[in-house]
Amino acid sequence: MSRIGNKIVELPAGVSVDMNGQEVTVKGPKGELTRTFSPDITINVDGNVVTFTRPNDEKEMKTIHGTTRALFNNMVIGVSEGFQKGLELIGVGYRAQLQGSKLVLAVGYSHPVEVVAPEGITIEVPANTQVLIKGSSKEAVGQLAANIRSIRPPEPYKGKGIRYVGEFVRRKEGKTGK
Repeated sequence: MSRIGNKIVELPAGVSVDMNGQEVTVKGPKGELTRTFSPDITINVDGNVVTFTRPNDEKEMKTIHGTTRALFNNMVIGVSEGFQKGLELIGVGYRAQLQGSKLVLAVGYSHPVEVVAPEGITIEVPANTQVLIKGSSKEAVGQLAANIRSIRPPEPYKGKGIRYVGEFVRRKEGKTGK
């Protein structure tokens, strides 16, 4: 029995849901998100409560059931509150600047690395070693954060690199010199 799929999703004030077959559009104060869901899962909208039902109890249906509900819930949270991911640059001379909508990173390469934010995503630089990525799509925010982190992932000896805020990097001892 899918515990996630059986939970209801309550729509906050200011959020509306439009269904066109299996294509669901969620509109809210932070934007609009559209996604096509599996035709096997039935989505019922009653006022401000949304429920999801599956046709049978096969393993594949259970997984699609829970995934559909989780994706829809992320859409509702995204258009009402939004998502954000923080990155921090650790290393001597590592810094970030914002030039228009373009993020310019100096992370130890011979050239600055430029990252362009996709549509619907905003990048903020509160300090020259911190980057905040904000948007209504959890998937797009996480993917951009992962792409920026992959430019210079944290290394295990000195801990230098780009890491998520609060990420723990396991350190290695290195050579002893004997």
